[in-house]
Amino acid sequence: MSDGSTITEPDHTAVRVALWRALHVAVDPPPHVFADEIGLRLAAPEDAWRERRDMDPGFTRTFRAGIVARARVVEDLVAAEAARGVGQYVILGAGLDTFAQRRPEVGGEGRESGAGGRLHVFEVDQPGTQAWKRRRLVDLGFGVPPWLHLVPVDFEAGDSWLDRLAAAGFDAARPAVVASTGVSMYLTKEAIAATLRQVAGLGPGSTLAMTFILPMDLADPEERAGREIAEKGARAAGTPFISFFAPAEIVELARACGFKEARVVSRDEVVQRYFAGRADGLRPGSSEQMLIATT
Repeated sequence: MSDGSTITEPDHTAVRVALWRALHVAVDPPPHVFADEIGLRLAAPEDAWRERRDMDPGFTRTFRAGIVARARVVEDLVAAEAARGVGQYVILGAGLDTFAQRRPEVGGEGRESGAGGRLHVFEVDQPGTQAWKRRRLVDLGFGVPPWLHLVPVDFEAGDSWLDRLAAAGFDAARPAVVASTGVSMYLTKEAIAATLRQVAGLGPGSTLAMTFILPMDLADPEERAGREIAEKGARAAGTPFISFFAPAEIVELARACGFKEARVVSRDEVVQRYFAGRADGLRPGSSEQMLIATT
């Protein structure tokens, strides 16, 4: 495994997600679907960050709506599961996630759940990113409380994320919520299936929330041009989109990998839940949807 103490910058995609979350608060009128400005503080971008092309309010409108929508779906799920006693939350590819800083009442501070005690949050990411984030949390005064576990996993070296979680105190026999957002399109379908099988083997009552990308021909026609630009940018950055799923296909895969129940949270469901009645017409695109699967 790589030296986890090495300090590196976070992935550019993770930084963009954090900035889009902050941009939603800055440019979209209330009510905000998801309010996160702590990620902006972690990223500490240049003063002119809003002048970047990938921060243009018009061009990024659909994308940032999708980013805040998926975050809201996941965190509402985590809150509901924690309320019924689930005591573990795992974030795969955590990046600049700020759940632990924004939601201490759902996490460990001052909260006792019925079955599992405090909710423990496990953030999984590359060693360098985790070392950088630990330093930033300390520098900003948040620190790393004992219920927040920054779990470094060197995926390129073949580290097992489940083994690293166990070493950090995760109990695979107890139920957990596992979130993986904005990751599956970069992985092969074989790697995705392997992750699904691993999560399906966790304790009964565990839930996976994983985003996936529709094939281009299933996306709404009006968003295909923007999608092509995003995919071109990903290829240029050396992180091409390589896996796409139709909703029925991802549900079938999840069940084949061992989940008892699986369903897709569609764009229409998300719009009805979080965007209905907005005067500005803000809404996410259809390309990214979310699988919810339970053991």
